[in-house]
Amino acid sequence: MKYRTFFTTLVLFLVTFNLGILLISFTTFKDTVDRAKEKSLGEHYLITSALLKDFHAVESRGVGVDGSFDSLLQSYSFLSGDKKVNLALYKGDQLVYSNRLETAVEQQFIEPPKDGNRLVAMRETDDRTYVIVSGKLPAPYNVYTMVYRYDTTEAITAWERMKNMLFLAGLLLSGLLACGLLLLLHRIFKPLAQISQISRKIAAGAYETRLPVSGKDELSEMAQSFNHMAEEIQSQMQQLATAAEQKQQFVDNLAHELRTPLTAIYGYAEYIQKVVRTEEDKLFATNSIMEESRRLQNIAYRLLDLATIRGNKIERREVRLLDLVRGVEQSLSMRAAEQNIKITYELRFDTLACDADLMHILLVNLIENAMKACGSGGVVRLVADRVDEQKVISVEDDGKGMTQVHLAHITEAFYRVDPSRSRAGGGAGLGLTLCQQIAVTHEAELSFSSELGRGTTVKLTFAGSA
Repeated sequence: MKYRTFFTTLVLFLVTFNLGILLISFTTFKDTVDRAKEKSLGEHYLITSALLKDFHAVESRGVGVDGSFDSLLQSYSFLSGDKKVNLALYKGDQLVYSNRLETAVEQQFIEPPKDGNRLVAMRETDDRTYVIVSGKLPAPYNVYTMVYRYDTTEAITAWERMKNMLFLAGLLLSGLLACGLLLLLHRIFKPLAQISQISRKIAAGAYETRLPVSGKDELSEMAQSFNHMAEEIQSQMQQLATAAEQKQQFVDNLAHELRTPLTAIYGYAEYIQKVVRTEEDKLFATNSIMEESRRLQNIAYRLLDLATIRGNKIERREVRLLDLVRGVEQSLSMRAAEQNIKITYELRFDTLACDADLMHILLVNLIENAMKACGSGGVVRLVADRVDEQKVISVEDDGKGMTQVHLAHITEAFYRVDPSRSRAGGGAGLGLTLCQQIAVTHEAELSFSSELGRGTTVKLTFAGSA
């Protein structure tokens, strides 16, 4: 593309420039010739007019003009002092006077028209160029023909030198233009070549590759726009890679979670089928199968909840916070009593704009996790307060806490801080993932803080006044 543009532009310039030189040369040549002809016609007219008066003067003295040509025409020799002008006088077709006119004159100039018109023409003889003017003298001397020849070789030669200089200058200028144009096109097309090269690198996976940016012209703006596009592509690809990794991790974890209860179910079923056992053994195996089946059911329900929340918009309504908390307390009271865990709450605002059912699920999950972290005699505290004009609900426990490494992953699907405890308690590792999704649908932020041995605090901060 660059060289095609270069050759096309260069050819157009050369054609235009040389046509211009030809036009200038033609105009200059025509002007040179016209000036030479005008000069020749003017001097021919002056000579013939003066010669006519001389003929009258000679005849008035009673002397014939035929024998007086040399003396009469001698006075006009100054015209040929520079050897550029030659004069010839013909009587009929007979030459009666010549001033260094070595070459013969064409017959058409010897016999010009008798109507008083003069002939003027350019002729080349012996590598020289002449302007020839021929005309008859007025009556009664119209038998005489005056031929005037002006040597215009030097003017033509000067014109040729000027023409050659113009073409030489055009050649040099064309060379300079070609170099300048090539450099300009190289600068213009360099970013395009870089874009092409870097685009191939980005397509090959080198998303961090960028164009160099220098200056503040349009090319720099184009490079900045391309780099911005590359950054967006890199960001999108990273997000896609992260999403793909998370999906793969989700599938791997789901397969792992399903394997354990399915293996147990199959084992207990085979145990009942192939081995003769007592009713007590069969009851134990049946209860184990039911427990693992409930675990599978719990996983299925949690996954269904996640899918439902992601695919639908919620409708928020003003809910009395006290009613919401009492419903959560009622759902967990029996389990809290069994584990000897105390649940307390402090409410410093009255209502909350939310989906009551989803908020119930979120609070139940948060308090359940807090109860699992506590030992017997532990305390779980729910506090609803305003912080910087925002409503915040926090759930605190006095359990064993977590490290920062665990805090970074606890909202991931199937992630367990204590895998053995989660399996024993029937947890699917989806509770906090579900809570995170519920928080997002309520335009709220779910944050965690924890210290080993000092418990964990979960805060749900609502945007605006909620």
